[in-house]
Amino acid sequence: MATLNKVFLIGNLTQKPELRHTPQGAAVTDITVAVNREYSSKDGDRKSEVAFIDVVVWAKLAENCAQYLTKGSPVFVEGRLQLDTWENQQGEKRSRLRVVAENIQFLSSRQRESVEAKQPPVEPKTVPDDVPENQNEDDIPF
Repeated sequence: MATLNKVFLIGNLTQKPELRHTPQGAAVTDITVAVNREYSSKDGDRKSEVAFIDVVVWAKLAENCAQYLTKGSPVFVEGRLQLDTWENQQGEKRSRLRVVAENIQFLSSRQRESVEAKQPPVEPKTVPDDVPENQNEDDIPF
């Protein structure tokens, strides 16, 4: 049986991410993304509803989120669903479904420019001297 566990969300952060570390030193932050849905009711009235999605972010991506994102920041989240289960202090079983982020794109141009400014410059590709000028880079056999 085939399965797929993939989530794509575009929305705004409901609060500034707060970075913390596990006892082993791994960076982690929890964010909540507000996702809007607009639709027409049977009466033809425009309706709007908001869903608040919990997202957990790990490692360098968590550090970048904490550094560059603020409340209201627009983000594109790509990840997978994870079900967490536990028992509370009263012995009741609890559970929650959340997204584990695999990639987050900052959609605000100001934030994107800040991240790009921190990245090291990319070295230009060089083509060997023995490649004819009319040969396309994709035609090179190595």
